[in-house]
Amino acid sequence: MRVLAEEKGQGTRGEGRGRLRATSRGCRPCLNTRTMTVWAEPVSPGACPPVPHLWFLAECHYRLVQQCFLGDVRSTLLSKPAVAPQENIDSPVPRPSPLAPSFILLLTLTFATGCWTSNDPAPLVVLASGDTGGRIVPCGCTSNQSGGLPRRATLVERLRGEAQVVVVEVGGAPAGTSVYDRIKFEAILRGEKAMGIAAHNIGEAEAAFGPDVLMELANQTGVPFISANVLDAEGQPVAPAVRLIEKAGRRLAVIGVLSQRFAAPGLTVRPPREAVLETLREVKGKFDTAIVLAYLPEDELRELAQALPEVDVVLGGPTGQPIVPKRQGPTLLSSATNEGKFVIRLDLPEKGPAGAWSGSVVELDESFADDSCQVENVKQFYEELGRRDLTPEETSLVKALPTGLPDDYRVAGTTSCFECHEEEAAVWRKSRHAHAWQSLEKKGAHVDPACQRCHTVGYGLPGGFRSVTRSPKLTNVGCEDCHGPSLAHVKKPETYKTTYGAGATDRCTVCHDQENSPRFDYSTYWPQIQHGVPAAEGTEPKTKMSETDKGKNP
Repeated sequence: MRVLAEEKGQGTRGEGRGRLRATSRGCRPCLNTRTMTVWAEPVSPGACPPVPHLWFLAECHYRLVQQCFLGDVRSTLLSKPAVAPQENIDSPVPRPSPLAPSFILLLTLTFATGCWTSNDPAPLVVLASGDTGGRIVPCGCTSNQSGGLPRRATLVERLRGEAQVVVVEVGGAPAGTSVYDRIKFEAILRGEKAMGIAAHNIGEAEAAFGPDVLMELANQTGVPFISANVLDAEGQPVAPAVRLIEKAGRRLAVIGVLSQRFAAPGLTVRPPREAVLETLREVKGKFDTAIVLAYLPEDELRELAQALPEVDVVLGGPTGQPIVPKRQGPTLLSSATNEGKFVIRLDLPEKGPAGAWSGSVVELDESFADDSCQVENVKQFYEELGRRDLTPEETSLVKALPTGLPDDYRVAGTTSCFECHEEEAAVWRKSRHAHAWQSLEKKGAHVDPACQRCHTVGYGLPGGFRSVTRSPKLTNVGCEDCHGPSLAHVKKPETYKTTYGAGATDRCTVCHDQENSPRFDYSTYWPQIQHGVPAAEGTEPKTKMSETDKGKNP
């Protein structure tokens, strides 16, 4: 675990180490003793570890009976009221008396093992993520990549061995509103639910889906969205303004707000500070600690924290880079951002004067193992992508092409180049470009459009790769990924040059960017695939992509 920085306060109230929570979503469970989660979806045998704790078996039995025979009376759905019901996240679900024997067994085993209830005094940790941007896992193109739900879940599990944990999301979890983005967002929400998410603030990307889709997703996944200042076309709240949570004898009010700059069509966004103060008045006397999840640009975020001495913590994003927890007056300010690579950990000790939080930015690097049940969640995500077989138009990964393009501005396919370029073809066959698709298949990521765009020929271009089943002959990195759609050149090579011509060298950094290929250096990479006329001096690609390059299709 890499702790980037830390800010400490002066003592405060604490919260108890709680009994690890089990949730239930079906009758065929995958039991994970680390997350204490019962999964509804079918899982592969051995996907999760064995269950050695009898008290947890009793808890799981209790949850399954409640789910399968009584209905999930505690499911948290998106609804219109301004204040969500007060909830003790780790407390047992109330149930009818016929199940009393099982409940007594559960209590006996729980106390016998020394597990504390969530209202016992103990340390409290608030763990905040934000601005995930659809990054459910690192792509794996290079080592030392950070982020991903499997690592985040591992951190949550570690912390639950030390303290009571409240998991929150500041917003910005999806990357867009396309079919592909929604499927990925659903997987992210499933992962959050498995981690015991307490509140998910509506950020810019979430708001773009609109209230109807958010309602559907909340009902589908059980993730509790919040927003104190986002209203629908009729002026009604799209989600509860606040979540009231009891943890280890503490009463938390978690409030969500969105910047007015990020208002989506059909939605009204009220001033954040006004909405927070109004919500605090509505729940006066029902909380001890107020936490605001604020999806605001950095300048607005700092202004909000300065203007809200009434709250204990303001957690924000998007700010480009994380903000180390730091006090602005009596309020602690921090930000979790950058595609979920970093999370914010805030600690409240068991005893001490009020208001003394300590905090740190934690990078989810390779020191965190992948949580097995989150890995299963990613696997289910890939399986869904395989069933859907999405085209580029069903993603937000490519931009619309200009109108009026010539009919022969099309991808011809790599093999169409071989007849005239035999020596170049021989070099290509020996290169890693010729086997790029295999590297995806090994991980099961070949169904993911985010990976396909840099491992196929002409993704999103006329005649280029469409999907796994539609374009099986356009896999791997081919000639036209660097030289451009070349059907016109293939038809009349003496008349038409390849599309990108001398600019082909600049195409390298479309995929070999800082995120996916941080060690890329043209002078060492080019000799590995050198073909045709050697590159002239001064034709090395830019070290950073221009805005024009970023808009190009790979």
